[in-house]
Amino acid sequence: MPSASPSANIRRKGIMLVLSSPSGAGKSTIARSILEHDEAFQLSVSVTTRPRRSSEIEGVHYHFKTMREFEMLRDSGELLEWAEVHGNYYGTPRKPVGEAVAQGRDMLFDIDWQGAAQLREKMPDDIVSVFILPPTMKELLARLTRRAEDTAEIIEKRLKNARHEIEQWRDYDYVIVNDDLNRAFESVRAIVAAERLRRERRTGLEDFVAGLLKEEIE
Repeated sequence: MPSASPSANIRRKGIMLVLSSPSGAGKSTIARSILEHDEAFQLSVSVTTRPRRSSEIEGVHYHFKTMREFEMLRDSGELLEWAEVHGNYYGTPRKPVGEAVAQGRDMLFDIDWQGAAQLREKMPDDIVSVFILPPTMKELLARLTRRAEDTAEIIEKRLKNARHEIEQWRDYDYVIVNDDLNRAFESVRAIVAAERLRRERRTGLEDFVAGLLKEEIE
């Protein structure tokens, strides 16, 4: 069995990978694929006041809260970011994110542009942001309809809001058009691989290089 590469043991800070898109463009599907194929990532589980869908599990997809519970978390400073989306509130618990990044673990965020902006403001050195675009608005409507989890009224509202959400694409580090899911997923994986190698993120490089320079060659 081959030995591990010395570079694999260089300490680094974790990355906060933010995936955003209008509803139905594919960010949640890509996020699930990342979690399935990359053990270094853990999902940042948001709190929300939105009603739980039949396919969702408490504590896995979201922590479902009443409006009063959400307000208590927000007002006590326990949320790193929060936003109102489609009439519901979403937020990211602060403590688990800070601990993970400091320990070199990577966090995945499936959040909207408002939440991404707040994270970017508070932890700019740790954020890697990716915006997922649909290939066409017609295809976006088809995906929302095929999902069969929302009423026609909600689908219409999501499609209307999508135009405003898409206008935020310039604020992101990377933009991917999801016209092919596998290709979009591989693009995100390539981004992650490069971002993990950033010099400023690899806190153990000083020690590694110092060791190289002290090494005696017989």
